[in-house]
Amino acid sequence: MKFMRALLTNSPLVNILFGVVLVLGTLSYFQMPREQDPEINFNFVSINTVLPGATAADVEELVTGPLEDALRNVQDIRFISSSSRDNVSNIMVRFRELSEREFDKRVTDLRREIQSKTNDELPADVEDPYIIEITTSNGFPTASVVLLGQADDERLRRQAKLVKEEIERLKGVNRVQAFGFNEPELQVEIDPVKLAANGISAAEVADQLRESFRDVSAGKIDVDNEAWLVRVEGKTTDPEQLATFLLSPRAEPNGKISLDRVATVRRGREEAQQAVSFRGRPAIFMSVTKVGFTNTLELVDRINAYVSAKNEALAANGMELVLSDDQTVQTRSA
Repeated sequence: MKFMRALLTNSPLVNILFGVVLVLGTLSYFQMPREQDPEINFNFVSINTVLPGATAADVEELVTGPLEDALRNVQDIRFISSSSRDNVSNIMVRFRELSEREFDKRVTDLRREIQSKTNDELPADVEDPYIIEITTSNGFPTASVVLLGQADDERLRRQAKLVKEEIERLKGVNRVQAFGFNEPELQVEIDPVKLAANGISAAEVADQLRESFRDVSAGKIDVDNEAWLVRVEGKTTDPEQLATFLLSPRAEPNGKISLDRVATVRRGREEAQQAVSFRGRPAIFMSVTKVGFTNTLELVDRINAYVSAKNEALAANGMELVLSDDQTVQTRSA
């Protein structure tokens, strides 16, 4: 009664303003994103760089070291940690406590320094560094998707790559990380007795293969007044072609022997880094992280819709796509 009496005694303008505030507040409440965890920036930046065919020592000398030197020009860095392994350099940068505006400026400076160093000093066959800010959005998966197959074969891997690319194109998806690919590769099994008989060491074989089968920049050519970068890819998928590769024993610089005289070349798969199975079937696991400030509920709804539509096509091939981990369950029930 007091509320109604107040409405009757207030001026019409006050009542109108009250009604507008009430309506806008109600609409804002229902449109407000619902999140289980707040958006937090940890002031960490990860820099991942791939140099195909390089040893851990080469990666440290040719990639990690120069990139760390470039970071000396970036201000407000608290500490830098790095690791180098075969083919891959990883650098983790922690900035001091900064305002959002200052942090964005420092990240821009970091990207500029890294790109400049990459263009000027890093090997021509290095891939562009992948730079990412670590936040609650991209540091922790929003959802996990599993692709199940009848067998752990190339069909499953090809379909998983397609699924990964399609999910990455969904609005609000930052990155999809896949586990369990076990890519096909050519394996060279060296016979030590034949090595000794031909006067060549295993290290020489590895060095000569690595030197020959790597991507090489061949400069630029002008075509119709446009500059094109020429790049020669050093790779083969044919074991018979690799078997005919000519080696040069150090003891006989002018002598040549084919690889198949000292080794057996066959198709195989890379050593498994993760063993993935789901419901007793071969599988490939994919974790999905989101772009910052994306509505998590809407993103998972889009992933669910994609999974449902994709399964209609996968069923004919004996495959199934499953949303195995949904981080919005608790949020929806709150």
